[in-house]
Formats: sequence, C-alpha cells, structure tokens
Amino acid sequence: MSVQHQIALARKYIRYRFTAGNRHGLHSPFAYALLDEVLYDRRPRPEYAPIEALRQQLLQSEEVLEVTDLGAGSLMGATNTRKVRDIVRHAAKPPKFGQLFHRLVKRFNAATVLELGTSMGLSTAYMAAAGANVHTIEGCPNIAARAAKNFEVLGLRNIRQHIGNFDIVLPRLLNEIPAPDLIYIDGNHRENPTVQYYLECIKKVKPTAVLIFDDVHWTDGMERAWETIKAHPATTLSIDLFFIGLIFLRDEFKVKQHFTLKF
Repeated sequence: MSVQHQIALARKYIRYRFTAGNRHGLHSPFAYALLDEVLYDRRPRPEYAPIEALRQQLLQSEEVLEVTDLGAGSLMGATNTRKVRDIVRHAAKPPKFGQLFHRLVKRFNAATVLELGTSMGLSTAYMAAAGANVHTIEGCPNIAARAAKNFEVLGLRNIRQHIGNFDIVLPRLLNEIPAPDLIYIDGNHRENPTVQYYLECIKKVKPTAVLIFDDVHWTDGMERAWETIKAHPATTLSIDLFFIGLIFLRDEFKVKQHFTLKF
C-alpha cells in the first residue's frame, strides 16, 4: 500500500468514525437487534481460542510461499513470493471480524456459506466453527494448500475448497451447491468484478441471505461498487461498517434502508 493510499484510507476512516451511528436513533427493529445482539456481542466463545492460537503461530512463521494473482487488494507488492506471516498480517481480517462472521452464521442458522477468497483460512475457519458447510474459492493453489493444512490443524471437516479464477469457478459453484445463506466476498477488490459477483450471487441465494463485502472503502472503485450494490433493486437494507459492508435482500423491508454504524 502506498503512503498516499494509506493517508487517503485514514482520512476516510476518520470521517466514518465521526459520522457513523450506533443503536441510538436506529429505527429499524431488524437492524437494532442485529447491532445489539450480534455486532456488539464481544463475549468470548470457546470456538474462538483455537483459531486465534493458530493465528499467533502463523504470525511467527518464516515459511515462504510462491503465489499467483492476489488480486487488486494485495498489500504486499508485486513479487511472487510471500511469507506466511506477512499474508496473515496484511491480508487476514482481524479477530473481531472473523468472530462477527461466526456470530452471523449462528444468528441466521446458515447451513451453506460461500466465500470468495480463502487466503490462510482464518475467516473460513470462524464460519465453519459456527457449524456451516463452507465452500471457499481461492485463486492461488499454494495458498489454498497452506489453508488446507490450517483446517486440518483445527480439525474442521466441513470446508470444501475450490481453486481457480472467481469468474470461472463462481458461476459453476452457484449451480452446484445448495442456495447459500451467507456469502463473503473477499477477493479481487475491483469495481466491475465486485458488482458482477453480486449480480451472480443474488440469483442463487436464499431470500434471507446476508452478503458480506470486504474493503468497501478500499479504493474509489470499490466505493462505487458499494454504492451500485446498495442502489440495486434487490438490496433492501445495507449496513456499512467501513472495513466491510452487509447487504440484505429481504422482501419484508418495503423501503430501502441504509445504515453506517460504528464497529
């Protein structure tokens, strides 16, 4: 990430912190309950500990991987080798997000989860540890293989890995797996592909599904993608948490609702 990019992102984040709301004045019962009972539930759970212990091990790892196509969201330059610890430090979502994904799976009784972008599999593990069958797509075979070792260490047997270009794998997979209850889109980080993934996914998800988009303020292009997704007729409620965005498609929301909330 360039210095200019860091400065621009920091400015956006400061603006978000000053303008984001909380439970006060939140007039949607659905959003209020989600905020109060899921987003703000920071109680430790026994499922978290093994994943965080693994994270600490990976952060100490000197292992080097040859990688291919980390996408537009890569933070680590243009070389084709990465240390595992650097992938975890720069590309893995912090614990509070993985734990949020775990709680969302629990909240919505998600049986089938689809993830675009496995990386080292920490977020994948959080969702699988909540009981869902997780299908996760990773573009780099070596990263996928390293993630598979992590799943083995954690004893998770309810994860199915799919390796290849999202543009090719996603349409096929959506036709093969049960309708997803939750989709986490964490890869590519470009405007047009992000919108396209949304358009493909909304044809196949359950009406009660939640779609999670990573890094919605990462670039101007990702912000445009986020606005396009929010404005789409299928989107009835959105929650902007700055580093991620949540999208709901529920028919019971007769009027579009958009919230920016502190997290």
